[in-house]
Amino acid sequence: QVQLVESGGGLVQAGDSLRLSCAASGRTFSSYAMGWFRQAPGKAREFVAAISRNGLSTDYAVSVKGRFTISRDNAKNTLYLQMNSLKPEDMAVYYCAASSGMYGGRAPAAYGIWGQGTQVTVSS
Repeated sequence: QVQLVESGGGLVQAGDSLRLSCAASGRTFSSYAMGWFRQAPGKAREFVAAISRNGLSTDYAVSVKGRFTISRDNAKNTLYLQMNSLKPEDMAVYYCAASSGMYGGRAPAAYGIWGQGTQVTVSS
């Protein structure tokens, strides 16, 4: 089983970019489908992006499609989320998550392993 640690969050202005990273411990990172989720205060955790085990299949929430890019480097045991053109509504705690299936999908319940989260704050 992997353990996940997110990094790269911070305070940016609207229109700026950030790249989040999720470092996975252990040797089995490539056997997990991965996803990014976010949770704003008072709101439910929501799907942001997902990627298959081999990185060839990706999926995005409508709200981030065209602005965010999910990728992974299995040799480095790391998942990424490149976030461009950030908006105040993107402000949230961002979590990476791992699913033992071939592809995790959009439901948080499909992911059994979660990181601790990293805060992204976007000022207008």
